[in-house]
Amino acid sequence: MNAGETLGPVTFAVTRADLVAYAVASGDHNPIHVDESVALAVGLPGVIAHGMYTLALVGRAVAEWTGGAEVVELGGKFVAPVVVPAEGAAEVTVAGTVGEVDADGLRALALEVTVEGRKVIGAPKAIVRA
Repeated sequence: MNAGETLGPVTFAVTRADLVAYAVASGDHNPIHVDESVALAVGLPGVIAHGMYTLALVGRAVAEWTGGAEVVELGGKFVAPVVVPAEGAAEVTVAGTVGEVDADGLRALALEVTVEGRKVIGAPKAIVRA
């Protein structure tokens, strides 16, 4: 991974079954992640993916790009929901650019996380040990 190198894109299909599995694994059983009527009743456009599940997909992309390098920091701001249809899947795409290596061997990755071309995580970044 060299400074300025383009990373990606990596696309993940997110289904309602994935959300159910994540709810069980994480203990986050908020019905907006599995029940269409509840999601619509609270003003959402439909069932939405857990924010932390979406961020975990970013972590998977970083692991693919870096061959499993140590991830020192991973984060961003959730700016739009990932709406998951009842049939099929929402496609979350992660792309990025490699930054410079600092004196401690840390490298920042500037990321972009989108669904259908719309940003869903603002200012996402990862810092990995090179």
